[in-house]
Amino acid sequence: MAIQQDATAGDRREGLKETVVRTTSAAGAGIGQLTSGLSTALPALLVLLWLAVTAAASLVGVGLLMAPATLRALHALADRERRRLGRWGLEVLAPEPPPTQLRLALPDPTTRRELRWLVRHATLGSLLGFLSVLLSISAARDSLFPLYWKLMPKDTTATSVGLGNAHSWPDALAVAMLGVGWIAIILGLTPGMARLQARPGRRLLASGPETDLSLRIAELTATRAAALDAHATELRRIERSLHDGTQNRIVSVTVLLGAARRMVARDPAGADELLERAQTAAEQALAELRTVARGILPPVLADRGLAGALAGLAASCAVPCRIDVEVPERCAASVEATAYFIVAEALTNIAKHSGAEHATVTARSRGGRLHLCVEDDGRGGADEDGGSGLTGIRRRIAAHDGNLSLASPPGGPTTLKADLPCGS
Repeated sequence: MAIQQDATAGDRREGLKETVVRTTSAAGAGIGQLTSGLSTALPALLVLLWLAVTAAASLVGVGLLMAPATLRALHALADRERRRLGRWGLEVLAPEPPPTQLRLALPDPTTRRELRWLVRHATLGSLLGFLSVLLSISAARDSLFPLYWKLMPKDTTATSVGLGNAHSWPDALAVAMLGVGWIAIILGLTPGMARLQARPGRRLLASGPETDLSLRIAELTATRAAALDAHATELRRIERSLHDGTQNRIVSVTVLLGAARRMVARDPAGADELLERAQTAAEQALAELRTVARGILPPVLADRGLAGALAGLAASCAVPCRIDVEVPERCAASVEATAYFIVAEALTNIAKHSGAEHATVTARSRGGRLHLCVEDDGRGGADEDGGSGLTGIRRRIAAHDGNLSLASPPGGPTTLKADLPCGS
């Protein structure tokens, strides 16, 4: 009976622990989503003001000239919100690109939905975002008040709501209890506030019922097929490297060790020579194994990040190469590995085929996507469909639902550009 009671108590403790962890995680995610919403809510306020000025100026004709730029800003901000929502939940499928000409935009259903989203996100979205920031600051200020209240000037307001003064420890603890109340509000309300902030975007920015999704389905099907092809190609490459290189080295080591063992009694000098050859073969096999391992997932990415890994590629390139990387936050490991492969393959092609004297690698993180650009001053004439290296690059990019473009006119220069979603 006692054992059963202990087991029941242990289950209750585990259940309580899971509830606390789940609630805390949901509140933290809610705060993060609400504050990230300010990155589009504040620009939405500016675009809404811009639209109002454009509408007013249209009465005298000047706004008609401003309308295309205003509509482009609206569509770009809506696309940015779709990407943001995709990072915090299900992907928001974008409709066909809406028009930017005023005559075509007025009856366009996508533009109308984006305008309705703009008004709601600029008002309610901004309010909820600022409220989450205010709640977080108030919770931190009041709950930590006993740690610093003696350092505050006399008769300074003690609470974050602007009421009361603390003259004793009980007063300070009362302020801390208010901070606990703020934390309880954060735990209880922020997940719902985040859903409320995201609801207009998920409802109004998604593809409407009039949108034909067959092209998107075909694109996703092709992307999945490209991912499977890239995976199979990578497995074949690893198997070929192990079979043709490392395995042969190890077989050679085994043969040499067997011959040395048989010769050690009657010809010690010959056995020593065979052992030396076996050691050389073993070192070569180890080097080939390290090369294969680096090809699977370069350890330099985990140790030094994408910037350090690309700097290492540039340092080992036969063509002088300049690196310009501006990626403040880490991307997903698969994205960084793909970016590393793209740059490594591009620099290899430059060294082998371009005859270039200089190359430049640029990496930027903008709007939730990683943009890569590899340029050289070589002879040009590269064909996107002509080599296995570029084919491998294209398949890896397609597996991440990214984009690839290659400009290589005869006589050069050659510019390879790729962009990948940072979080996929």
